[in-house]
Amino acid sequence: MGDYETTGGSLRFKGGGGITKKKKKKSEKLDPSKVKATLEAKESTPPPSKPIKVIEKTAAELRFEEIQKKRQEEKVLKSAMKSHKEKVAELNRKLEEMTEHYDIPKVGPG
Repeated sequence: MGDYETTGGSLRFKGGGGITKKKKKKSEKLDPSKVKATLEAKESTPPPSKPIKVIEKTAAELRFEEIQKKRQEEKVLKSAMKSHKEKVAELNRKLEEMTEHYDIPKVGPG
């Protein structure tokens, strides 16, 4: 019972030791002259050149995007022309045409 024996208070781990808190690291203060020197050194060296990939679109892709933009503009113009009253009327009409999902189906005679 030696390792697990407690006389009250908080529980203790079997290994003994207890909880040790981590010490905070001291932050180094930056010297402004060193910062300026490193920035100047970085600016003076040219950045490494990486090959740039240029992706060109095919004629079909360009036509597709053009048609999509045209359709989007037409859709926006069409929706902008409707008043609120017309939009509500159209929504009500659609709701009336829908089958009612929660209705109990009538099955069998009677």
